Amino acid sequence: MNSLRGKGLVILAVVLCVVYFGYRYYVDGIEAAVLHENTVDHSIQRVTVINPKLLPPEETITLPGNIQAWYEAQIYAQVSGYVKMWYTDYGALVKQGDVLAEINAPALDAQYAQAKADLESERAKNVLAELTAKRYVAMREHQAVSEQAISVQVQEAKAQAAKVNAAEQNVKNFEALIKFKTIVAPFDGTVIARNINVGNYVNKESSSGEGSSGAIRDLFTVADVSKLRLFVSVPEAFGPFLQPGLTADVTVPQLPNRHFTGKFLTVARGFDVSTRTAITVFQIDNEDGALWPGSYATVHLTAPVDRNILTVPTTTLVFQEHGSEIAIVSEDDRVHFKKIAVNRVLDNAIEITEGTVASDRIINNPSAALLEGDKVNIVTAAPGYEIADEPPPKDSSTTKATSK
Repeated sequence: MNSLRGKGLVILAVVLCVVYFGYRYYVDGIEAAVLHENTVDHSIQRVTVINPKLLPPEETITLPGNIQAWYEAQIYAQVSGYVKMWYTDYGALVKQGDVLAEINAPALDAQYAQAKADLESERAKNVLAELTAKRYVAMREHQAVSEQAISVQVQEAKAQAAKVNAAEQNVKNFEALIKFKTIVAPFDGTVIARNINVGNYVNKESSSGEGSSGAIRDLFTVADVSKLRLFVSVPEAFGPFLQPGLTADVTVPQLPNRHFTGKFLTVARGFDVSTRTAITVFQIDNEDGALWPGSYATVHLTAPVDRNILTVPTTTLVFQEHGSEIAIVSEDDRVHFKKIAVNRVLDNAIEITEGTVASDRIINNPSAALLEGDKVNIVTAAPGYEIADEPPPKDSSTTKATSK
């Protein structure tokens, strides 16, 4: 009986051992399979992908501009003298013909008085010459004087009449100069400069730069600012779009939150060989006078273009000895490197003309360990990490050019 009990215990122990080792073998097999699967899974690199973006069908450039008055006149002295009084100051609104200042010119006044006196003298001589000629002609019937003497007196009367005409023109000349003692506005506008004060000496020679260095050149500057001209030096690449209908979005430093519209007016139709730009003029309505002549302007020009250019972030570039490439993920999730043709590099993107299509899955921030044909897993980037969905910059190029 004890022998049978002992054999049962042995058999039970053997069965338990077989069950235990079988269980362990099964569990170890599962763990090994999981470990193998994890090892294989971790050996495949994880990547994020983006799709190329098609540029909008328009071109925008940002350029500096120079705003000038529609009309701007520098007013110079036409007579020499001293400023008697000025009546308009900086910023004054004036109408055509308004008096801006008066000049005291005693020398001119004296010359004018002398011219009038000379005219009276010549008129008196002319009266005498006419009377003498008539008397000589009357004596012809009686043959009291010779024909020669009569002819001389008649011609002297005509000569004296010509002298009267010359004296009258001389007086008119001084009358015209006398009017220049009063400085008037040439057109409706705003006084943007006053360079004189009471007692200042001015002369007409200073207008041409031939006068003394102490004389004042321009007395006033008057500008019509109801409309303004905007001068922009536009690069030759944008030349085909410089035609009627083109508008410019304009901002100025003193009004950063306000946008003005410039309408195309004209273009030089010739490029400056030193800058390869063309002077282009736009018209800006300025009825409220918010814009001032001489302002610096930031000008945004946008024009429609027909192009098929894709953009990708600069973080997708792979630099190789033979040029730039991108890494794409094929349909079987394997890496394939493609050469690309870069049109130009923007702030955070590049324009590609060849080497990719809109449906390509391009690896963003590719690892240097990636090789051709490697298997990869595509994952979604964490928020804040992916920049591929950012739209391309609105200003596809920024060109600095010298404004007029």
